[in-house]
Amino acid sequence: MRVNARETINGAAVTEEQIAAWAAEAEAGYDVPELKRRGRGRPGRGAEPSQVVALRLTAAELAELDARAAREGKSRSEVIREALAASAA
Repeated sequence: MRVNARETINGAAVTEEQIAAWAAEAEAGYDVPELKRRGRGRPGRGAEPSQVVALRLTAAELAELDARAAREGKSRSEVIREALAASAA
C-alpha cells in the first residue's frame, strides 16, 4: 500500500489504492438521481435558508463557550443562538 504524503483527508494520508478506487468509481459513473435524492449540506433550521455569520472570539471566550456547550450537551451554535435569543427578549 503506497501512501501519497501530499494528499490527505482530515489529516490522514490517502493511499494510491484509495485514489485508484475513487477514479474507477467515477469512471464507472454515478447514480445521479440517487445523489440528488440525498441532498447536500446540513439540514435546514426552518422554512427559510439560514445565513452563516463569522464571529471572532478570544481563546478564553472560546474555552468558556466550549465548556458550557459540553456541560449542557449542546453545540457551540446552539449555545450562541440561545444567548442571542435571551439577550433580545
